[in-house]
Amino acid sequence: MLKQGLSYLNNSATANIGNSQLSKSIGGEFITARVIDISLNSNSQIFDETGGWGGIGSIKFQQLDKTVSPNNKNQENTTFAKPINGQFKTFPLVNEVVLIFRGPSTQKTQSSNTKTYYYINTVALWNNQHVNPFPDVFFDNTSVTPSMNKSNSDLQAGSVAKTSKKTTQLSLNGNSGGTFVEKGNVHPILPYAGDNIFEGRFGNSIRLGNTSKTGGLRNTWSESGDSGEPITILKNGQPSSGSSKGFEPIVEDINTDPTSIYLTSTQKIPIQISTSTQGVGEAATVPFSNLVEVTPKSPTSYNAPQVILNSSRLLFNSTTDSILFSSQKSIVAEAREDVGVKSLGGNLTLTADKGTVSLGVKDADQSLVRGNDFASNYWVLLNAMENLLSALKNEASIPGAASAAALLLTQLNEINVPDSSKFKFLSNKVKTI
Repeated sequence: MLKQGLSYLNNSATANIGNSQLSKSIGGEFITARVIDISLNSNSQIFDETGGWGGIGSIKFQQLDKTVSPNNKNQENTTFAKPINGQFKTFPLVNEVVLIFRGPSTQKTQSSNTKTYYYINTVALWNNQHVNPFPDVFFDNTSVTPSMNKSNSDLQAGSVAKTSKKTTQLSLNGNSGGTFVEKGNVHPILPYAGDNIFEGRFGNSIRLGNTSKTGGLRNTWSESGDSGEPITILKNGQPSSGSSKGFEPIVEDINTDPTSIYLTSTQKIPIQISTSTQGVGEAATVPFSNLVEVTPKSPTSYNAPQVILNSSRLLFNSTTDSILFSSQKSIVAEAREDVGVKSLGGNLTLTADKGTVSLGVKDADQSLVRGNDFASNYWVLLNAMENLLSALKNEASIPGAASAAALLLTQLNEINVPDSSKFKFLSNKVKTI
């Protein structure tokens, strides 16, 4: 099985992905090339040519200084290249520019001239994380216009998507069925000195950043701690209040970004807690009060290492084992509406090894009745009353005693049972010690 798999990969990698003319022009150096098409699935027009599933991410490219007519079936100036990295994938869009070089080939040959072409990530022509296309100015001379030298603000307005007045919108998906949609409101993340930032094309990002007490566009996490203290921010989506000027950078905001994960060190994060109540100063930001013996420090003033998850909804799901919560101090759960805890097939246990289990309020001082002990003593009391009433029932010397005793005895017989464990007021579900 392993042999067959390796054989398949080897055969797929030996697809004809170059020509002699291009080999001579590249030599041992990089060239810039425009992406003509890319193989992302089995529906791609170049799927088989690039090695099937073993060639996913491979591109058809054209040297920037060469022209190819769409009617030219030979396409002498186009060939194929594979992505340079199989672990970290960042595929270009059609009409974006990449760097091409020759590398080792998997072909079974002793010839040192057998090479495979590889490409390195998209060249950031417009320094934009969303799109960086560049039209073929050699194919259509009318496209060589001042519009090709527009600023980022002009490009965001749509100039980059036009090759000339005579042409339609510049394709970003090629002929292989891509679904990429260009948007003008996808903002880049503003960097601070020393940051490492990884950005997707769709408003998702990871910042390996730090506390940065700087002027200009300030961030929300540098009000506490010293500059240089680490912070990691994972963000998905753009704030609904963002502007339509996608070329302008923004800074993450945990209260407006759709979904965020923060890993902090000494920073204070000004998160708006859903259960915060009205108040003044610190009291306005302290949820979870009067639930535990020592109220946790408010989320907005806490400045020690922590992990924060913030989104419209959080789901924790364990498919084969457990979900575990362990805390050196308190575990607090609070909701604006209902809180439900249910066991479908087992027990539900609430215990406090050194303290009490409080219902209603934290400082509840009314003890629950131990039902079984109460029932046993209650049964004894009922039996004693029955004996007394049976004697009074036959006592004619006390006016009215017989009738009253008979009535009460009938009522006692309705609630008294031979076994105290069968009392109706004992719960079969809730137990205490």
